[in-house]
Amino acid sequence: MTKALHIYAGPRALAHLRHHGLHSQDIAAIPAAAGGPKGLILGPLDQFIFGHWLPQSNQTVALVGASIGAWRMATACLNEPVAALQRLEHDYIHQNYALLPGEKRPAATRVSAVFGQNLQAFYGGRITELLQHPRYRLHLLTAHGRGLLKREAGWSTAAGYGAAFASNLLARRALGLWLQRVVFSSPLPGVPHQLASLPFDASDYPTHQVGLTEANFLPAMQASCSIPFVLEAVHNIEGAPTGAYWDGGVTDYHLHLNWAAALGTTRNIAGSPGDTRATGQKDPQSGAALVLYPHFQRSVVPGWLDKHLRWRHRATPFLDNLLLLAPNPEWVKTLPNGKLPDRTDFTHYGADLSGRVKAWTTAVSASQQLAEEFAQWLDRPDMGVVRVL
Repeated sequence: MTKALHIYAGPRALAHLRHHGLHSQDIAAIPAAAGGPKGLILGPLDQFIFGHWLPQSNQTVALVGASIGAWRMATACLNEPVAALQRLEHDYIHQNYALLPGEKRPAATRVSAVFGQNLQAFYGGRITELLQHPRYRLHLLTAHGRGLLKREAGWSTAAGYGAAFASNLLARRALGLWLQRVVFSSPLPGVPHQLASLPFDASDYPTHQVGLTEANFLPAMQASCSIPFVLEAVHNIEGAPTGAYWDGGVTDYHLHLNWAAALGTTRNIAGSPGDTRATGQKDPQSGAALVLYPHFQRSVVPGWLDKHLRWRHRATPFLDNLLLLAPNPEWVKTLPNGKLPDRTDFTHYGADLSGRVKAWTTAVSASQQLAEEFAQWLDRPDMGVVRVL
């Protein structure tokens, strides 16, 4: 049987594994990428990590997500995370935006309305539960519009994204002229005015941090999942800078963030919900300094507009303390259609909802092998299979 799991490590993570192996108390942060249906194949890994492995330790862990990754990480903060993650898997697979007569694709207004209803049904009555998790500090990434993208408005939005694309070609930081990274972070349990600091150094890109609350959680979550032109932007989220908010994957597609600079030192709590940098009360932790990254591919692409800019797909020192779990490309070829689930399946299957559900369910079922192989590796670590990131 083809091996499903590949393990990659940055140089600091690799040195740690060689000297100490890997234990749940080593983990300081878990990122979760944007990527739509691709994230489905990480469901069994999530269930193993949050349901069985991480509960063996008690340190604080930062959970950072964009788009479907935000949904995964928020769900991991719920009580009984395995059941919650299984429900997420089911609900995502069965989502359906049927075309109305004359439509070539679902209207963004309708997709946003249905998606918002789904989020309310999923998290309604449980927001306090996830925001006050005793161990996990949740960070949801969004892209906040500037200039022509300050508000969503037809031609100006299209022009704004055209300008953003051109700016990003020149330099990733230049994208910040049009889209700012805004991170919605959970407060310290029992201390609502003190936010968990970011587990990455944010000086690489224009960044603002605000607090997650009962009032703004659902709008922030919807914003983090609002793909431009597929869903509508979310405007004027409570407690955050005014304007339009889109999918966090636009600015941070695979969360190629500067983890190495921030972790390994004592983390702090932001002094107030509006702080752009983390200062103030210390967040006690046990010295954990590794980033565990269940991902659907080896490369960690910085932003959505970098997908075709191959020179930006290489590992950098940002990822030195990162341990990445990804599917073997040869194993992926054994899945339905020889690939991971992705958004093209909505078009490929069209009105054949049962066909898409079957293909995605089969892929998720097969991905149980990823979790099983990771569990086996933890029991009997073999450094010979760990590849350099």
